[in-house]
Amino acid sequence: MPRRVTYPKLTYNSRMLTIGLTGGVGCGKSTVAALFEKRGAPVVDADVIARELTAPGTPSLERIVETFGVYLLMPDGQLDRSALRRLVFDQPPARRQLEAILHPRVRDEISRLLGQLCAPYGLAVIPLLVESCMQDTVDRVLVVDCEESRQVERVSARDGCSPRAVRAIMATQASRAARRAVADDIIVNDGFTDPLEAAVERLHKRYLELAAGRTRSA
Repeated sequence: MPRRVTYPKLTYNSRMLTIGLTGGVGCGKSTVAALFEKRGAPVVDADVIARELTAPGTPSLERIVETFGVYLLMPDGQLDRSALRRLVFDQPPARRQLEAILHPRVRDEISRLLGQLCAPYGLAVIPLLVESCMQDTVDRVLVVDCEESRQVERVSARDGCSPRAVRAIMATQASRAARRAVADDIIVNDGFTDPLEAAVERLHKRYLELAAGRTRSA
């Protein structure tokens, strides 16, 4: 695990309950986030933000090109994300350089977006929440969990990569045990829709209750 870093709270809206949603590759974070959105909860996604921050002409993309080379640009000026993934996967120092460029910017944008929300609670989907030691920046941590074999099956089917390649990706992430250790809430996503809907509904009601308590005590 990386060294512990202390960050301030993500949200500037102190009366809104902030839920940090995380989980390993293939656990179903996007599926769970969509179910919360269906119930009216606003969702801010770190992956979406990272893509926006690395669009052509952005300072983040300029830093990436300065750091790693112009070969990471496609002819149309877009970032070659596949080439970047290969680079940082094969070279841990390069991954740390990329994280130093992107993580502070992503975190600031998450804070900005959460600060604009007016809702009882909101979700920040942060795949690397545990890896970047950001669990203390949210009010609660929600981990989407499943068996590692299920992760391998899902990612292999989704991305067309080998089970060995999926396990190599998983090895760069926090362990399942490490994620569960920091969780306030856990949703087990074993692939069955009805239990997943029920789990989200239960937590949605719980978060509304917790948010109402914060409002009364404010």
